[in-house]
Amino acid sequence: MWGLLLVVSGALFLDGVDLSMVNIALPSMGSELHLSTGSLQWIVNAYILGYGGFLLLGGRVADLLGRRQVFLTAVAVFGIASIVSSFISNEVVLIVLRLLKGISAGFTVPAGMSIVATAFAAGPDRMKALSIYSVIGMTGFALGLVFGGLLTEVSWRATLFAPGPVAILIFLFGLRLVPQASRKPVTLKQFDLWGALTITVGLLILVYALVEAPTIGWTSSTTIILLVLSILLFISFVIIESKHSSPLVRLGIFSSMSLVSANFAAMVLLGSFMAFQFIATLYLQDSLSWSPIWVALAFLPSSLFQVVFGPQIDRVMKRVGTPMAILLGMVLVSVAYLLFFRVDPALPYWNFLLPTMILIGIGFVFAFPGVNVQATHDVVPEEQGLASGLVNTSLQIGGAISLAVITAVLNSTHKAIEHNQLLPNMHTAIAIVAGLAIAGVLSSLINYISSRRSQQKATK
Repeated sequence: MWGLLLVVSGALFLDGVDLSMVNIALPSMGSELHLSTGSLQWIVNAYILGYGGFLLLGGRVADLLGRRQVFLTAVAVFGIASIVSSFISNEVVLIVLRLLKGISAGFTVPAGMSIVATAFAAGPDRMKALSIYSVIGMTGFALGLVFGGLLTEVSWRATLFAPGPVAILIFLFGLRLVPQASRKPVTLKQFDLWGALTITVGLLILVYALVEAPTIGWTSSTTIILLVLSILLFISFVIIESKHSSPLVRLGIFSSMSLVSANFAAMVLLGSFMAFQFIATLYLQDSLSWSPIWVALAFLPSSLFQVVFGPQIDRVMKRVGTPMAILLGMVLVSVAYLLFFRVDPALPYWNFLLPTMILIGIGFVFAFPGVNVQATHDVVPEEQGLASGLVNTSLQIGGAISLAVITAVLNSTHKAIEHNQLLPNMHTAIAIVAGLAIAGVLSSLINYISSRRSQQKATK
C-alpha cells in the first residue's frame, strides 16, 4: 500500500519539480532563444493553463474511465513530451509541448489523488496518506528550484529533459503497483467536453488579455473584447454545468463552505508564491546578476523546512484541525511577503531574503497539506476525482492569473531592467503578492471561526 503511495506521490513530485525547474531556467532560455518577458511567461503559463484547465475533466474522466488507466496514460504522455521538448528551439512548438505536458499533468494529479483517497480508509490512515502525498508534492515544487539551478548550469535544455526518464520509471512501477478498480459502464455524454472547452478557453483568453494589456492598453477595444469574451465563456460554463446530466463540476458541491474555503486558500497560496518566485528570480538573475545555482541555493531554506517538518504535519492537523493549520500557514506566508518589502540591492541575502524563505517554508508545511485534506474531506468516493480536480485547479489557476498580473505590472513602465537596481514597479508587484496572501488569511479566519462554531453546536 505504501509503495502505491510512493508511486502516485512521485508523479505529483515530478509535476512540481518540472514547473519550478523551468522557472529557474527562464532567463537562460530567454537569452539563448531571444525571447521576450511575455514569451517566457507563456512557457510557464502554457503548462499551468493546460494543467489547470484540464484538472476538472481529468478528475471526472478518472472517476468514469478508471483511475489506473488515466493515471498511467497521462504519466507516459508527460514523459514523452518532456524528452521531445528538450530538443526544440522553436518558440511556438515549445509552448505547445508545454501545454501538452500541462494537460497530461491535469489528468495525472486528480487520478493520483483519488487513488490515494480511495486506497486508504477514511480517518487517520487517509489523513496521513494525503499529508504525505501533499508534502511530497510541495517538496517537489521547492526542490525543483535547486534542481533547476544545478541543471541550468549544464544547459536549460536539461531542465526540460530530466523529468522524462523519471516519468517513464513511474509508469513502469505503476503498471505493477496501481490497482485496477471496478467501475460502472459510461457513455460519451458523461464526459462533458463542452464544459471543459468553455472553462479552458475562457481561462486562456483571460490570461492572454492580462499579459497583453500593458502593451496594447487596458482600455483598448481588444483588451475589453477579450475580457468580456472570457466572462461570457465562464457564464456559459455555469449554464452548461447546471443542465448537464453528468457535469464536469456538480455545482451542488460548492454548498460546502470548508471546500470553498480550501479552494480559495489553495488559489491564493500558490498564486502568491509563484508570483513572488517570478519576481525574486528576475531580480536575483537579471538585476543582481546571480547565477542560476546561487538563485537555487537562495531558495533552498524553504525546501529544507518542508522536507524536515512536512512528514510530521498530520500529527499537527489531528491536534489543531485543518482550518487552524491553513490559517497558520497563510499568516506565515503573508508575513514573509511583507518582509520582502525591505528588499534593496545594498542588503545582504541573510537580511532581505532569508527570513522570507524560512517563513514561506514553514507556512507551506502547514497550509499546503491542510488545503488538500480539507478539500477532499467527507467527499463520497464517486466524487473524489472531482474534489481533487477542483483543489488542484484552484492551485494552478491561481498561479496562472497571478503570474499574468505580476508580469503586466512589471512590464507596464516599459523600462529595461538595470544592473544592481530594483525591478521596475517591484514594490507594487510585491504589494499585490502580499495582498493575495492576506486575502487568504481573512478567508481562512472566517472558515476557522465557522468550523469552531459547528463543533460547539455538535457537542451541545
